[in-house]
Amino acid sequence: MQGKIVKGISGFYYVHVAESGIYECKAKGVFRLQNMKPLCGDRVEIAVISEEERTGNIEKILPRNNELLRPAVANIDMALVIFAAASPQPNLNLLDRYLIFMQYSQIPVTICFNKMELADSALRQRLAEIYSQCGYPVLFASVKQKEGIHSLKQALAAKTTAVSGPSGVGKSSLINLLQPEAQMETGEISRKIERGKQTTRHTQLIHLETDAYIMDTPGFSSLFLPQMEKEELKQYYPEFAGYEHECRFLGCSHMSEPDCGVKQAVQRGQIHPVRYENYRQLYEELKGRKKY
Repeated sequence: MQGKIVKGISGFYYVHVAESGIYECKAKGVFRLQNMKPLCGDRVEIAVISEEERTGNIEKILPRNNELLRPAVANIDMALVIFAAASPQPNLNLLDRYLIFMQYSQIPVTICFNKMELADSALRQRLAEIYSQCGYPVLFASVKQKEGIHSLKQALAAKTTAVSGPSGVGKSSLINLLQPEAQMETGEISRKIERGKQTTRHTQLIHLETDAYIMDTPGFSSLFLPQMEKEELKQYYPEFAGYEHECRFLGCSHMSEPDCGVKQAVQRGQIHPVRYENYRQLYEELKGRKKY
């Protein structure tokens, strides 16, 4: 029987099997000998011990597509970065930090602006232009008015998606709207491990529909840039690449150098000034970061 690990805690792994539900499993000792630990998101084969008690053993970990250390998860297909379109006003410098973190982790990103009912059409168009221009899919949704949910479900279809974004933007409300039974699944696991609300500190996958899972984890909510040199930052602004051949200097940082193709593209409106200003601020932050 095959399934996906949706939570791991205290040596127990909770495996979701399509059309059967969640099984509480232990991992075979052979994994320790192989120095391999099952991760949330792993596809596994299990042997059922008790169908009535929904217990079993993990017999095999299937090959991973990818693996992250922080948080410790496997097989992430996409990150859904959620910000509010308004109330609170979106901090686009912070949004860029999330995008850089995901790109650094080699995870494709879709941006979702929630609370679209609070933003007029001009603001929505501005937000879409800033990020569509550099290749990110941009969606708008409203939990309150239940708008944009169909498009969001289409983006999540057949993927394991990690949700990230700051507090106050409606992440939990959006997850509950996508999967009304999410709290029931969480409760089912919580009853098994008798830890109640404390389990929210742990990474958890929520099953949406066939082959679609969404990951609720605090581990992606990092406000800090990854460890990188300031010269590497421009790699994480993909819209710069098409204009770097116009720079006078090889290895141009696009900061103070003359005849910079990127700065000229900003002046022509080909690179959005908001993105370039965020780049400048983050470059200075990396420049001032102490090396230990």
